Amino acid sequence: MDNGNEMRDFLVSRRARITPEQAGLPAYGGGNRRVAGLRREEVALLAGVSIDYYVRLERGRAAGASESVLEGIASALQLDEAERAHLFDLARAAAPAPPRAPRRPASQQVRPSVQRILDSMTTAPAYVRNARLDILAANRLGAALFAPILTSPAQPANNARFLFLDPAAPEFYPDWERMAQDVVAMLRTEAGRSPHDKALSNLVGELSTRSEHFRTWWAAHNVRFHRTGVKQFHHPVVGDFTLTYEALDLAADAGLRISAYTAEPGTPSHDALTLLATWAATLDQVGHSPGRAT
Repeated sequence: MDNGNEMRDFLVSRRARITPEQAGLPAYGGGNRRVAGLRREEVALLAGVSIDYYVRLERGRAAGASESVLEGIASALQLDEAERAHLFDLARAAAPAPPRAPRRPASQQVRPSVQRILDSMTTAPAYVRNARLDILAANRLGAALFAPILTSPAQPANNARFLFLDPAAPEFYPDWERMAQDVVAMLRTEAGRSPHDKALSNLVGELSTRSEHFRTWWAAHNVRFHRTGVKQFHHPVVGDFTLTYEALDLAADAGLRISAYTAEPGTPSHDALTLLATWAATLDQVGHSPGRAT
């Protein structure tokens, strides 16, 4: 990915969404403004840098930008935590001679001890994914919950690939549009963090080629962290339920994360999760797996 273009497009998209009034500036030019949001000179003023310096940054020439300058721009553009981190990632990638990080293998393996941790979680669906959203391993309940992804024709099993390429995705995820936009933002975040990840570039290229929705939302340059939240599911066997998820990074395995799901006790979703466990156990007894990712 062209980091210079990424920096330019990200900064342009962020300043386009902020009006002078939101930034605490008088609306110079009234109704004759030719830009939807802040002008470059207004961002420079708010960030405490010269207009020439800001223009250079917006043209993608971010090499040598200091932390204080980046903090000023983040403040001027009212960036949230994920957006601020993305700005720093883009600037870091523009450094003239960045230290070479070890290449992340295209196919990461889940260690046996991690699989044992997954398997010990008998009442919570859980799986391990990498930063590209490939599902690498799951426990029995996780394999049962995410069977539509693990058995999808859109392979290898990847949440983004499923969301955009499998027609069954909107039925499995009732809140499909929000989920899909969140996934695009997560991939955009990772693209800033790992601009030379060829497997990620290939995935983005595949989805951009085959999905108009993905192309449109990718061009918005939105980014977000994915740490905790609530998701709705319509499972083909047990029906509708709502689960809370927690994302747990594996400190010894860079880029790998456990995602675990729970239901509030005493709710219909908790009952549905219990039914899902029964269904998964029944399949085990007759020798059928609901889509185990191991």
